[in-house]
Amino acid sequence: MEQYDNNDNINIERRVKINQMQRNVRRGKERLRWLRCWLRLFMIGLLIFAAYKVYKLPQWYLNKNIFSSASNNTLQIVGNNITPTYRIISILRQYPVPQRPIYLFDTTKIEKEIEKLPPVKEVYIKRLWFPARLGIIIVERRPVLSISPDPKVPPIAFFAEGGKLIGREYLPLKNVEKTILVLTYGTKGDDYRNWDEKKIRKIETIVHAMEQFSGQKVEYIDLRNPKDIYIKLPSVNVRLGELDYMALSRVRNISAILPQIKTLKKKIKYIDLRWEDTQYIKLED
Repeated sequence: MEQYDNNDNINIERRVKINQMQRNVRRGKERLRWLRCWLRLFMIGLLIFAAYKVYKLPQWYLNKNIFSSASNNTLQIVGNNITPTYRIISILRQYPVPQRPIYLFDTTKIEKEIEKLPPVKEVYIKRLWFPARLGIIIVERRPVLSISPDPKVPPIAFFAEGGKLIGREYLPLKNVEKTILVLTYGTKGDDYRNWDEKKIRKIETIVHAMEQFSGQKVEYIDLRNPKDIYIKLPSVNVRLGELDYMALSRVRNISAILPQIKTLKKKIKYIDLRWEDTQYIKLED
């Protein structure tokens, strides 16, 4: 009987120890769970603090004097061969420098305002980080025709692609392809200010055809008398007549008559291409 009592006592003690160990394990797991929770909260707080510090770094913010000139390291303007830089700067100065990180700076309004400048076709503004700076890329309209009343007078205006007339404030043209020089007085009946894109293309087509069939570069096309047009080549003056629907066909005849002038010893006044079936060389009196 006594033996059974001892065995019972041993079993009870063993169960007590097991229960004690299980409670200790549960307490350890509970402490570990709380520790992990506090670590998570600490890491979240640390990340928020770090993000706040990064957000406040001065490298995210534009220099307050960025729009004062284009000679600083935080503003770069490229592609404006026709548009003066100071005109772009004057538009930028109308907008306050943002007091927010550059990635929150909306440049849409500035792009649209710069695109209002006559020579400008498109504008792209790149926002660059660390340090914060702006890169403005200008895409300009291609100049096509230059307008002047006389070959010895500098152009007073020019037409760009799309039939856009641009005034003398953007002249002289620099760092661009050579344009077609058009002589005109801008008088009533053929005022160049009323020319449309179709008229520009027609002049351009005639000039390019003349260069193709003559093998020479056109110096200018004289439209001062719209009913009696001349095209000046380096070797000779060409009288084309009106810029009608047959003008292009008459231009092709230049290739047949140009070789004849090399055999002439007299001075040539012009080559007459006013008629489709008859062309002749006019000599000086």
